[in-house]
Amino acid sequence: MQIILLSESGRTHLQLCVGSLIQYLVIISVVLAGTIFFISSKSEPAPTSTDKLVSELHEETKAQQKIVADTIRTVEDNLDALALRLGQMHANVIRLEALGTRLTKMSGLDEDEFSFGESPAVGGLFKPSESSGAQSVPDFLSLLESLANQLDDVAPKLEALESALMQGQLDAQVRPSGRPIKKGWISSYYGYRRDPFTGKKAFHEGIDFCAKLGSEVVAVASGVVVWSGPRMGYGKLLEINHGKGYMTRYGHNKELLVRVGDTVRKGDVIATVGSTGRSTGPHVHFEVIYNGKNINPIAFVKGKS
Repeated sequence: MQIILLSESGRTHLQLCVGSLIQYLVIISVVLAGTIFFISSKSEPAPTSTDKLVSELHEETKAQQKIVADTIRTVEDNLDALALRLGQMHANVIRLEALGTRLTKMSGLDEDEFSFGESPAVGGLFKPSESSGAQSVPDFLSLLESLANQLDDVAPKLEALESALMQGQLDAQVRPSGRPIKKGWISSYYGYRRDPFTGKKAFHEGIDFCAKLGSEVVAVASGVVVWSGPRMGYGKLLEINHGKGYMTRYGHNKELLVRVGDTVRKGDVIATVGSTGRSTGPHVHFEVIYNGKNINPIAFVKGKS
């Protein structure tokens, strides 16, 4: 088929063959398609070394993020363990401070001078050492653990010291020591003497303390009253059992202020000075008995027993 285009004068202006036109259109389409493909292929260039580097950096960043996350979890776990250890150390320090305070009192130290509730005063010029840089975490944890071990080691030693001091205090309480009167003087010693009533040589089993009538008689050690009443020769007598083989007697009293079974402490007032029984005047006859035998009280009176 042919297409003929005529002008206004009727003359043939253009004559086209349809088959050829189709062929031309197909060729043009193919050319256009090839051009478009070529252009599109040029818009997506092949990966370069820069793209590869960016990809590697991305992967490395992801790996570093994972390491950081793992480190954070590890640090958190370590901090929890550290907080627990610090809590244990704090409890030990509080216990040691309380124990130290008791030991200070028991030892007779000045609490204001030796106070466990306050940090010790220190000072001096600052001269940094060559290794005074920032301390690493492992070194810090090692130092902390060493300190905790020292606290754990000190605690039982202080407790043993407290026990020894307490036992020492108990021994001091039950062991006779001091004078049975607050004011007065020794009028007769332990041992052989001239009997004040017969003038004959006789053995005196105690020490006589001359004192004002009605003045206070005090216990020279802690113990339990086992006799409170009259006894031949002693007048009104007090006898106290202190344990560990020790007993004391206080004779010729005017008034007895404790009864059998009463517990007395060292320094307690137990009677008043009198002159009952076989006596020539107001005084206290004082005896010390150890394992059932009378011994010289002078060493206990002078505190050298």
